[in-house]
Amino acid sequence: MDEQQILSLLRQVREGALDESEFLRQMKALPYRDLGEVKFDTHRQLRKGFAEIVYCPGKSDSQIESIANAFADTQTNILFSRATTHQFGLVQAAIPDAAFHEKARIIAVRRKEFPQCHGLTVITAGSSDVPVAEEAAVTAEYMGCVVERLYDVGVAGLHRLLAHVDVLQNSKAIVAVAGMEGALASVVGGLVACPVVAVPTSTGYGANLGGIAPLLTMLNSCASGVAVMNIDNGLGAGFFAAMVVRQSK
Repeated sequence: MDEQQILSLLRQVREGALDESEFLRQMKALPYRDLGEVKFDTHRQLRKGFAEIVYCPGKSDSQIESIANAFADTQTNILFSRATTHQFGLVQAAIPDAAFHEKARIIAVRRKEFPQCHGLTVITAGSSDVPVAEEAAVTAEYMGCVVERLYDVGVAGLHRLLAHVDVLQNSKAIVAVAGMEGALASVVGGLVACPVVAVPTSTGYGANLGGIAPLLTMLNSCASGVAVMNIDNGLGAGFFAAMVVRQSK
C-alpha cells in the first residue's frame, strides 16, 4: 500500500464509504518497505505500539545504512540492538540525534515521549550480568518506563537483596537477570506479588554451560509468577516487562 492508497482510504473515511474500524484494520495490515535484502516493517508501531527493533549482528554496513535512512524521518522512538561503535557511526550519519548506550549495546533515538510509567525494577545477581540488564532497562526506558536498577544483589549475599525488599514489593514488574545457577529469580518470585521476568545469562563457570544451567533453574522455579526469557535476552525481557507496567496503570 503506497501513499496514494492511504490517501484514498482517508478520503473514503471522510465520505462515509469506509468506517473507522475498517480503516484501522487495513492500516494495521500495511506492508513493509522493501529495501532489497532488508524488508523493513514500517507499521509495527501501529500494530504493537512500538517500532521494529533492528538486530544489528550479521548485518552489513550497507544494510544498516539503508535501515537508518528508512528510519530518518519517522516520528517514533527507534532502537538498534547489539550494536557496535562502528555501526553507531553509520546510523548517526543518517540520524544525527541517535544516541549510543554502550553498556546496553543499543543505538536509540527518542522522537516521542510516552506517558511515564513507574513500577519497573531491573535487578542482577552479579555485576557481570549488568550488560544484559542494561539492555532490558534501556529498552523499557524508550518505551516510557521509569526504571529502578538494583545491581549485584545475588543470593550468595542474600542480605544485599533483602535490603531492597520495599522496592521489590512495590514494583509492578521485575526483571531478574542472573547467571551462575540462576537462583535469584526464584528467591525474588517468593517475595513479591508482581510478575517476575527471569533472564538467564551466559555468565558463569564451566557447569553454567553457556547459560543453560540458569535457564533450567529458572524454568524449574517453584515460585509462582515467574516467566523465563531466553539466554541473554535482555531486550525481550525489557520489552515484555514494559508492556506489563504500561498496562497496569
